[in-house]
Amino acid sequence: MNTQFKKGVLELIVLVAVSKKDMYGYELISEVSRVVDINDGTIYPLLKRLTNDKYFETYLVESTGGPPRKYYKLTSLGKEKMHELKSTWDQFNNSVNNFIKEGYNE
Repeated sequence: MNTQFKKGVLELIVLVAVSKKDMYGYELISEVSRVVDINDGTIYPLLKRLTNDKYFETYLVESTGGPPRKYYKLTSLGKEKMHELKSTWDQFNNSVNNFIKEGYNE
């Protein structure tokens, strides 16, 4: 997938993934990777920014196989942001698809 496409939609994908259930970093990377190919260096700075922007709260859970895991939980502000991005995505997606349908001659 085109890198610019990924950058534009990654925040929405992460918010939607965490809205389904609280997740820790590696779990979130695995979930998001089902949709777009990403790596740790991409996701962790985004998680930090979303947490700083109050879209996520974090908490620690003890792990049987190592240090405690930091879980990310969507806040009410995060839900608002997710809905805003989803609406923007839907409008953008519809506009692009309509444009392609109108002008695409194969």
